[in-house]
Amino acid sequence: MSVLIVGSVALDSVKTPLGEANNVLGGSAVYASYAASFYGPVKLVGVIGEDFPQEHIELLKSRSIDLEGLQVRKGKTFYWSGYYELDMNQAHSLCTELNVFSCFHPHIPKSYRKTKYIFLANIDPELQMEVLTQVEKPDLVVADTMNYWIMNKHDAVWKILKAVDIVLLNDAEARQLCGTANLVKAAKKVIATGPKVVIIKKGEHGSLMITDSTTFAAPAYPLETIYDPTGAGDTFAGGFIGYLAATKDLSEKNLRKAVIIGSTLASFNVEDFSLGRLIRLTQSELTERYKAFRKLVRF
Repeated sequence: MSVLIVGSVALDSVKTPLGEANNVLGGSAVYASYAASFYGPVKLVGVIGEDFPQEHIELLKSRSIDLEGLQVRKGKTFYWSGYYELDMNQAHSLCTELNVFSCFHPHIPKSYRKTKYIFLANIDPELQMEVLTQVEKPDLVVADTMNYWIMNKHDAVWKILKAVDIVLLNDAEARQLCGTANLVKAAKKVIATGPKVVIIKKGEHGSLMITDSTTFAAPAYPLETIYDPTGAGDTFAGGFIGYLAATKDLSEKNLRKAVIIGSTLASFNVEDFSLGRLIRLTQSELTERYKAFRKLVRF
């Protein structure tokens, strides 16, 4: 079962205490799509400029990522540069150039509109709503957001969250959105408006999955070295929805397994800059770490 992913496609420059990478492949739709591709075909919707390297196009195509929905516009591709200090949970932005992304409106090709599993990655909530007006009766819609939209388009964020099935937030976003320091209370406030599930990402401290009647806490996989956490949340989301689409099972038990799948993929993503580690990742490595993750949480 394929997944439709709508988000940003970018070129990034990142510096961390362990090194730096310049003008590398990035963007929420890219990380999520690549992660989801480990479990099945992906349909990507985004926009790039004329400067976007052809090698990146070929890489995405090699992963059974359908690019019919990738718009090419005159101008430059969305560009972000930033750095991380020893606290890898906090990115510090140096430069954000929207370029062609500033005029982006997602057009969902006819061949995509009946896709049953949809991930609305971190973009303007009004654009996320545009996607929902173009698709036909999906089985599952997962949406992400960020502090910028919560601050500047608060009402639009609540509107899109009410219209989806699963909401992804990091801990700071959950507190900001709901006006409470308690993450369980924040999740319950979101669930009360319509979504069935809220997943709160806590970086190196793992994640919480909360429904109206259950709470599941998953740790992050312990790593000795983290090179670059950029895209880890989107990688988590891609693995999460990709696994759900592959299994066609939305039971609470399987949602828990999907959280661990997403966390496993995210743990690989942070081991190199850009998609470097995911590109080298084999299915057997993914399976072995997933098994190790299961042992980690067993008692």
